[in-house]
Amino acid sequence: MFRILIAVDGSELALDAVRHGIALVRRGGLQATLVLGHVQEEASLIELATQGADAVAAASVEAGQHLMAAAVAMVEAAGVPFETEIGLGPVAATLVDMVERCGCDALIIGARGLGGLRGALLGSVSQALVQQCPVPVTVVKHAEPQELPDDDDDDIEDEAA
Repeated sequence: MFRILIAVDGSELALDAVRHGIALVRRGGLQATLVLGHVQEEASLIELATQGADAVAAASVEAGQHLMAAAVAMVEAAGVPFETEIGLGPVAATLVDMVERCGCDALIIGARGLGGLRGALLGSVSQALVQQCPVPVTVVKHAEPQELPDDDDDDIEDEAA
């Protein structure tokens, strides 16, 4: 069966990617398992020394599960088969490792859609994944909320007259 890794970090951008994955499976008729993948940064030496490796690892897993809760609920509600994975390390490299280890055929990640100089200065994870990932990468651009037109008090007064 086709396997799609979706990068999940608890953000609305990641939930956009989850929605896209669900749509591919439900509306596109794709037979696939979604792998919800979350990456935690590795602990600092101070954290390891003061709290111990086991406590830090347990806290990382708990934090990862918490950050994936909304995505898990969304996929469960959609009735789409899924698994979860939590990794530790640099985000892009760890997601690439996760793709390979889990035997995924594609990767979906949410992104703000920053381009040009802003995207280059911010060091986009999605850009790194497009370059490093051995499978096709879909970058789901976040739809910015539309601004509501300003209410003009003059227009309301004119209508009342």
